[in-house]
Amino acid sequence: MTRIVVLLAVLTSTLITAMAVQAAQLYRWVDDKGRVEWRDTPPPANSKAKKVEQRTIGGSSIETSTLPYGLQQAVRNFPVTLYINNCGEACDKARAHLTRRGVPFTQKNPQDDIDTHKKLTDGGMEVPLLFVGRDRLKGYLETSWDTALDAAGYLRQPVPGYVAPKAPAAPAVKPPPPPVAAAAPDGAEPAPVPAQ
Repeated sequence: MTRIVVLLAVLTSTLITAMAVQAAQLYRWVDDKGRVEWRDTPPPANSKAKKVEQRTIGGSSIETSTLPYGLQQAVRNFPVTLYINNCGEACDKARAHLTRRGVPFTQKNPQDDIDTHKKLTDGGMEVPLLFVGRDRLKGYLETSWDTALDAAGYLRQPVPGYVAPKAPAAPAVKPPPPPVAAAAPDGAEPAPVPAQ
């Protein structure tokens, strides 16, 4: 069943792309015997065509700024949320995986709401953490992520024009406070502060 959904989504996006690329002129007229003709060329000059109409089909009739229907359904039914921070290679690979597939996702930093993140991870602070709808995937494992995304109906390749969310800026790290010299006993020299 999952393969059928994925195949239909791919076919739909291919058809939409092909229709968007091929804008064409179409001519409609009524011939001398009262029959309606539809052709991609105008009526012959020597014909007695009536009610000649020229129409443009294709290109402008498809909204390219929206996602294909199958992908809209996946986003609506199985929204993707990625919890990452600066966890190194695992977080980088996780984000790159979703971007490479063109999966629209919400990116959250667990440090912004630690209590909620602990509830989502049963008390831990694991990252990366991926939610595909209600399915929770702890850590990054490409095959598991692909299985969950395929089952939800996400495409394997990005939709033309889709831009993934930008990576959040690294949190500012406050430098540690300078060491304080210990008070020296009366008459003794204070201890030197080590250089940093």
